[in-house]
Amino acid sequence: MAGVAYYNIAGRQVGGHYLAMGILGGLFAGIYGATSGPKRPAAANNTPPINASSSDEADFIKKFLEEQEGSEKKQ
Repeated sequence: MAGVAYYNIAGRQVGGHYLAMGILGGLFAGIYGATSGPKRPAAANNTPPINASSSDEADFIKKFLEEQEGSEKKQ
């Protein structure tokens, strides 16, 4: 029956199996942290900018979009 290999780390004896678990845990935690990325909330206003040549045209476009959103909610 084989025994557990022990290593002296910072003046203490640590089993090899604990070193392996620590290394694997750190590896997985690092990968998870690197791939998760920041959490961004979804933007409430997803409409593209209105590039109108006049204020009347911009008002017409805004009114049209509001009417379309209203008709979508009814369905």
